[in-house]
Amino acid sequence: MNLTEAQILVIKIGTTSLTHENGTVDLHKMDQLARVLTDLENEGRRLILVSSGAIGCGMYRLRMSERPTTLEEKQMAASVGQGLLMELYHRSFDSYYQNIAQILLTKDVFYNKIKRHNAMHTFAALLREGIIPIVNENDVISTDEIEEERFGDNDRLSAMTANLIGADGLVILSDVDGLYDKDPYKNKDAVRIETVDTITPELMALADHSASDLGTGGMITKLEAARYAADRGIPTLITSGDDLNVLYQIVQGERVGTLFKARQKKGGEKSNQTKKQTQEEPKQEDGQ
Repeated sequence: MNLTEAQILVIKIGTTSLTHENGTVDLHKMDQLARVLTDLENEGRRLILVSSGAIGCGMYRLRMSERPTTLEEKQMAASVGQGLLMELYHRSFDSYYQNIAQILLTKDVFYNKIKRHNAMHTFAALLREGIIPIVNENDVISTDEIEEERFGDNDRLSAMTANLIGADGLVILSDVDGLYDKDPYKNKDAVRIETVDTITPELMALADHSASDLGTGGMITKLEAARYAADRGIPTLITSGDDLNVLYQIVQGERVGTLFKARQKKGGEKSNQTKKQTQEEPKQEDGQ
């Protein structure tokens, strides 16, 4: 399945795509994101947004000139910034009469059977009602994620979320418009790779570019996420988030970014169950 046919689509956007160079929130970009996602939702697609930005918002509010380095400072910035981030999202989406919901996840949700099933039911209920879930790591209480030992700038989180809900595709919006055969920041003759069948060690070596000051990931974490998704039957597209109208191009089948093909057919009980629950009332799990 290519992304033109995707009915359930996970879209990940990073800090650098949501902020100006000085670290302040780009309100125009947030409004554009809300407009495009609402429009795609109105087409009948079901969307999940995995959004970074909590620490960046907290940094701005707390007037921190540099990204914090200690765990305590990161959690402080996240605790201040998470509410601000969601408030800004609510304001943007409200102008288009689109309901959103916040879901904060930690890695144990994906490995604990009861928590995983409850998360699936919650996603299914939201998607069934046309509500766009906005997913982030629970940075305030989660040490592994905030230390980047597991998810890494929400890239891996977006892939794991896509697998959890049985998504048809994953789009990772980056500060570059795909994977290149050499560092595009240093080489003007760098050529973008349009399609990848298999992520090899050689491809991983191409991704060894430096991360931004505000974001925590780089192209390597995005390739790891794409490989995770592809191994589970979910095609992944990495492209630039500079102009969010690119999401229209993606669903219309235009050639943008780098598409990582699924290595096997997506299927199985979990995927079918999640899609069925978007149309039917989900059973409730005991959270104990």
